[in-house]
Amino acid sequence: MDALGEVDFPTRGVPGSLIFSEADSALETATNVYILNALQFFEDDRMLEEKSLARVRVSLPSDRSFNSYDQAVRNINKDRLDDSVDLYWRQGMLDVLVTYPIRSSESRFSVDARFAGLGVETNTVLRFVLPSGAERPFSFVGNPGLVFLDPSWFQASWRFVELGFKHILAGMDHLLFLLCLLIPIRSVRALVPVITSFTIAHSITLIASVFGVLPSVLWFPPLIETLIALSIVYMAFENIVGFKQENRWLVTFGFGLIHGFGFSFLLTESMQFAGTHLITALLSFNVGVEFGQLLVLVLVVPVLRILFKYVVAEKVGIILLSALVAHTAWHWMAERWSALMDYDIRMPIMNSDFYAGLWQWGMLIIVAAAVLWAMNTLFTKYFATSLPVSAGEI
Repeated sequence: MDALGEVDFPTRGVPGSLIFSEADSALETATNVYILNALQFFEDDRMLEEKSLARVRVSLPSDRSFNSYDQAVRNINKDRLDDSVDLYWRQGMLDVLVTYPIRSSESRFSVDARFAGLGVETNTVLRFVLPSGAERPFSFVGNPGLVFLDPSWFQASWRFVELGFKHILAGMDHLLFLLCLLIPIRSVRALVPVITSFTIAHSITLIASVFGVLPSVLWFPPLIETLIALSIVYMAFENIVGFKQENRWLVTFGFGLIHGFGFSFLLTESMQFAGTHLITALLSFNVGVEFGQLLVLVLVVPVLRILFKYVVAEKVGIILLSALVAHTAWHWMAERWSALMDYDIRMPIMNSDFYAGLWQWGMLIIVAAAVLWAMNTLFTKYFATSLPVSAGEI
């Protein structure tokens, strides 16, 4: 109830204990203003506009009835708390029972819960009970937009395509890495093996992460973020000192594996919105990432060509742009390394979980090696000819 501060609740004494017997009207007002106005349910594509506020009740902070739907219903149907209970009104928990008439329990339902305005940060925990009795849990921060509680494959696919597209465009570290690849190479034929290598590599670790090949230690995410910054620094310095084009895709593959873990941190949290379509969601996220990368290529390559043709000499431009990228990424790497060192990093305990994880990582390495061999065969056959040898010859 602390989030409902603008409603005038009846209180007594100091600091202000709630008078339960006189609070029904204020509680209903708070429910309508703060909750029901921010909550929209949809049956298929039809918004459920008709609703009925069946019950409101204030519970103690220690109440745990929302552990299950049945417990919550039993608790909210109890008599209100007695006025003799001393409960500071801001510490109360507001329980609400609302009913929405529907056409069929077999319909596909969705919800748009806009609770972000209730506080600096709001965490919504939602459990959708399917007609079979199974529960589907959700947990999200702020306003996630329309959430399909039992999504079709198309709904899940579209959500994750959009998620991947927005993620690549909003992720400055991934964009700078792509920029490092584009600065010295503006030939589509030369870019194909490099971009393909990065795409396949991050797909391998992204898929592996979603299916559990991800260490549970707290320091792993900051380690990956540090290595991502390192990958940008390395590629930028390689641009400056020169590189062999035929080896560029190989280096990109190695760093792509690391970037895949970075993508997975977002995707793992979002898989709750996939319903039963986990594979579809995973592939769709990858498609969205690739669309984002293609958009970057389409926008950046022509700009670089014009820049190096009319503004600055190519070699000088490559060095200047790469130096700027390296400077930015170096600061990121230093900051992330400092944050990583705040964690207590210890040797793992040699138990069954350790050996199971070691086996999973071994399989991941084998898969990556097999893909690397196949790519080497393909690129040698189709892209070995007519590729420039060094950055100075591009």
